[in-house]
Amino acid sequence: MGMFLNTRAPYEAYKETASMRFFIDKTLLLTEVIDSIETDRQKYLCITRPRRFGKSVAANMIAAFFGNTVSARDIFDSQLIASKEANQEKEYYVSHLNRYNVVYIDFSRLPRDCTEYAQYIDRIHDGLNQDLKEAYPDAGIDQTKAVWDNFKLVFEEYQERFVFVMDEWDAIFHKGFTREEDKKAYLEFLRDFLKGQGYVELAYMTGVLPIAKYSSGSELNMFSEYDMATKMRFSKYFGFDDKEVDHLYGIYQKTTKNCRVSRDDLAVWYDGYHTAGGERLYNPRSVVSALTDNQISNYWTSSGPYDEIFYYIQNNIEEVRDDIALMISGEHIEMRLEGYSAASTELNTRNQIYSAMVVYGLLTYEEEAGEVFIPNRELLDKYKNLLMSNDSLGYVHRLAKESGRMLRATLEGDTRTMASILQYAHNTESTILSYNYEAELAAVVNLVYLAARDKYRVEREDKAGKGFVDFIFYPEKKDADALILELKVNASPQEAIQQIKEKEYALRFKGKLGEKPRYTGRILAAGISYDTKSKEHFCEVEELV
Repeated sequence: MGMFLNTRAPYEAYKETASMRFFIDKTLLLTEVIDSIETDRQKYLCITRPRRFGKSVAANMIAAFFGNTVSARDIFDSQLIASKEANQEKEYYVSHLNRYNVVYIDFSRLPRDCTEYAQYIDRIHDGLNQDLKEAYPDAGIDQTKAVWDNFKLVFEEYQERFVFVMDEWDAIFHKGFTREEDKKAYLEFLRDFLKGQGYVELAYMTGVLPIAKYSSGSELNMFSEYDMATKMRFSKYFGFDDKEVDHLYGIYQKTTKNCRVSRDDLAVWYDGYHTAGGERLYNPRSVVSALTDNQISNYWTSSGPYDEIFYYIQNNIEEVRDDIALMISGEHIEMRLEGYSAASTELNTRNQIYSAMVVYGLLTYEEEAGEVFIPNRELLDKYKNLLMSNDSLGYVHRLAKESGRMLRATLEGDTRTMASILQYAHNTESTILSYNYEAELAAVVNLVYLAARDKYRVEREDKAGKGFVDFIFYPEKKDADALILELKVNASPQEAIQQIKEKEYALRFKGKLGEKPRYTGRILAAGISYDTKSKEHFCEVEELV
């Protein structure tokens, strides 16, 4: 066993994952990988996904399955890859389990006190050469030679081929010490190491970024690339679908005392990522963390820097801030998805910015409609924090800062303050305040109630009673006041409240017949109207009985 060659590490990592209480079996991915090698002669695979979407778990699984260092039957005998159904047409399991020499490299690992690219890449070169020398002592390995020359020597002498599993291939691009020439040198290293080499049985690579293509000389065009937004293949193996979350939630209910997470909570907070095939996926790390901790929280977004969203929009705030206001209101924004890769060092245009944010999982993309949007509450909270804390966003920030006062005024029935805040919003320089479409009025209302998201689950156009209510505020605490908002243009706020009553929107806050009410606080109806002639807003608040 070496540092990279035939290391035991991925086996131990996957064994630990597979023994967890909240585990989803994704081993049928192995059948597709094997088919790629044997049937399609496609031995170079690069799968990219946002962070925390199960890439490393899959890489550990593949290395543990193929690797010959330690028998992995104790893990895989009970998993889908060993089932009769999976092996009816082809013998995937017995024929391939623990049959290969595996080189496993986690490219996110650094040498001690690493301050430059040379230290980083030397660790990989030296580690691989040392592994080969120890594994093949009679092969005449020269550790001063390039690692690909030594692998080729072993291949020629022993006809040995290797499975390469490479996790976080793009990690080096995120290091502060990495220069442009280092990035190019790194891609050339991967090319020389893998491209056209007879010793490669399989090269399976994962990361966040699609492969960068600097030039024809360093292009890694032997890889077939699979991202979440535009490629359908492999989609079901990264992220959780509804059935998988249902399964985990059943385990949670059986094994957790005083369950504090509802199934609806998981959907609202962590669902909503779209694949190229149109499927909706949950963020797997967040689901597992919420069930393990018995608490809904921002698990995935907390693993990145606080100002991550601002990093992507800072070069063109003027063009994207209206879109952000609309997306926070639940709107989808039309755009053309562009390729975003490790070579993309500048983000200036609207399409470049959104394309990068899709790659990193900060937005999701619906290919058929050609639209980007915020997928769930977990991401929405991150956008809320951005708007509340960053004054460079101009009017959007100023309106968000007013949102605490707007919520207090509504709960207190202070309609004069409500109208004045909305009038202040209308007097800003915003282009979304033309109110030509209801979505624009809804976006502004959403901004001036942004602070409510700390205490409420806010839904727009939610099914309630006999229709769809514009906004409904579900309290996080049962004894808090519930709130229903209806918007009108060129109609009175009293008409808006009358609609709330007639369509019985308040039924959303009441339990089924014979059950206790879901909420014990007041249920308030708020009507907000805008007169296009007078350019004035009018508000009314009434308690429903």
